[in-house]
Amino acid sequence: MLLTCIQKKKVIRLTEFDYIEMKLPAKSDYVSVARLTASGIANRMGFDYEAIEDLKVAVSEASTNVVTHAYSEDEHGDIILGFSIYNDKIEVMVSDRGESFDVKEVKKELGPIENTEKTTELREGGFGLFLINALMDKVEVNNSYGVIVQMTKYINEVGVSNGGSITTS
Repeated sequence: MLLTCIQKKKVIRLTEFDYIEMKLPAKSDYVSVARLTASGIANRMGFDYEAIEDLKVAVSEASTNVVTHAYSEDEHGDIILGFSIYNDKIEVMVSDRGESFDVKEVKKELGPIENTEKTTELREGGFGLFLINALMDKVEVNNSYGVIVQMTKYINEVGVSNGGSITTS
């Protein structure tokens, strides 16, 4: 896919990439499908073993968060996964249309999710965002409608670290 953006009568060519999207039932049975899909795409792209394992754990955690927190027991929702495949990185989006949450409030309740702070200070259930942030090169959370977790992993760690923090919008 090649994106073109017209801005003030200038044509800006954006980076070419492939995009894969899938929708899965928000049930624990399908978290492994999300994980294996991420693994297969990353393997095809040339990621090394450790990076693939990191990506698998991050996608599993984000998908599990959807299954556990996004929808009430009587609500049947979906996990929406998007994979943007570039030459030097993969961007993975895991989203839902369920209950949103306040990331800042979660940080306060669960303890640190910064790479520099002690994991012993995390309360039970607080490792998901911490792990995602520790394993990926960039993490963004948007919770204006449902929750979207956007994760970036660079091949051969070409990316610039975001200082170990999760950004929100």
